Amino acid sequence: MRKLLSFESRRQPVVSQSVFAGRLTRNALYSLAFVSVSLLAGTLGYIYFENMRTIDAFANASMILASMGPLTPLMTDGGKIFASLYAIFSGFLLIGISTLMLAPVFHRVLHRFHVDETDEADAGVPSKTPRKR
Repeated sequence: MRKLLSFESRRQPVVSQSVFAGRLTRNALYSLAFVSVSLLAGTLGYIYFENMRTIDAFANASMILASMGPLTPLMTDGGKIFASLYAIFSGFLLIGISTLMLAPVFHRVLHRFHVDETDEADAGVPSKTPRKR
């Protein structure tokens, strides 16, 4: 987990394009793994609770994971509870994956602001903010 969120500190220079691309690729692979495991869990849940064929369970799990809703009406109480919990989980997964994918981008943008601020201070350029007396 520490490696996943390890970025350079404010005092370090902005990383190269290749390191940045590597971070995006790594986070994309983690996201793909999370989606794959979630899709497998959803498919198995529909097979178990609704006694669906594999292809129908996969289609329903895919649709809920994509926030579209189930394709076929649910018949059992267990299936309805599972679908409800799976939909809530899928919503949180969407937020988590979005955060995971955008974290390197946001970090790079914010890091550039800090580097510019540090460069000005090091070069002796007066700060734009007034000093407290």
